[in-house]
Amino acid sequence: MRKLWRALLRPSARWSILALVIVGIVIGVALIVLPHVGIKLTSTTEFCVSCHSMQPVYQEYKQSVHFQNASGVRAECHDCHIPPDIPGMVKRKLEASNDLYQTFIAHSIDTPEKFEAKRAELAEREWARMKENNSATCRSCHNYDAMDHAKQNPEAARQMKIAAKENQSCIDCHKGIAHQLPDMSSGFRKQFDELRASASTHNDGDTLYSLDIKPIYAAKGDKEPAGSLLPASEVKVLKRDGDWLQVQIEGWTETDGRQRVLTQLPGKRIFVASIRGDVQQHVKTLEETTVAATNTQWSKLQATAWMQKGDMVNDIKPIWAYADSLYNGTCNQCHGARRTKRTLTLTARRTKRTLTLTAGSARSTA
Repeated sequence: MRKLWRALLRPSARWSILALVIVGIVIGVALIVLPHVGIKLTSTTEFCVSCHSMQPVYQEYKQSVHFQNASGVRAECHDCHIPPDIPGMVKRKLEASNDLYQTFIAHSIDTPEKFEAKRAELAEREWARMKENNSATCRSCHNYDAMDHAKQNPEAARQMKIAAKENQSCIDCHKGIAHQLPDMSSGFRKQFDELRASASTHNDGDTLYSLDIKPIYAAKGDKEPAGSLLPASEVKVLKRDGDWLQVQIEGWTETDGRQRVLTQLPGKRIFVASIRGDVQQHVKTLEETTVAATNTQWSKLQATAWMQKGDMVNDIKPIWAYADSLYNGTCNQCHGARRTKRTLTLTARRTKRTLTLTAGSARSTA
């Protein structure tokens, strides 16, 4: 190491100091200029669409307001897909090497059919990237502070004021602006099928959660249901007998009502179960409360019933994860959830109807 250090400090016998300085400057300039030129050239729309696999999405982009509009301002590929900051730009360029690999080596998107099969995956990846940087590319043109809400239609102004207040990411609501939205149903169906498959091995806990609408019975082996357990609802397992479970269900119901529908919270339409017949007749009242907003009396009931063990899992988190991706990929384009600690829970509860439909059931939970 010492010899190497001495060699580096020893004056050159062949080159003058001036020559070495000039060579160093040339190398330094090259290291600065060449990457900059390379990034600039590979960020042009012409370069992006030079791959034939990009032609379909390019034609979609040409039909969008980002390509042609009244003001004559065009958003090119790099304006939306390459972050404006240097670290983000470098990271995106490194990630783009995978696009080249998938196109020229793996051939996973080199035909329109293959691209369509991957469209949902590619879109979700791009949405996640934009979500991560809070839609930095969008904000290079669209700034909350620069918006004149008086010139927006009333509904747009209302939504944008909420989004500005919470600094919401643009991509939360504005998916499919420049490119065709993918068919997300197959991906969601696959994810739900995986959940359903896990239910066959992860259902041995004392507390279980439902994946779909499940009929409940007053006694084991009954043919006529005495109610229904709704998706993402919790039950306590009291007894196991083959494929049957005796479970305990808790929920709130309006005291002066028919007491057939149980909700997770008093006064909230977060449905847990519907009960009737012998199950309803043998409920226990655990507590009562008054909802001040409506001045109504609510009772917390405890019901005991039998059900078959299928479509029940030990952990609620995978259900919430499924509901979250379902919500963000579909509902969120119109119904943006506010950023709160309970957003995920609200998301899953709001998508109960869709959970049931994607599971292949035609029944509604509402």
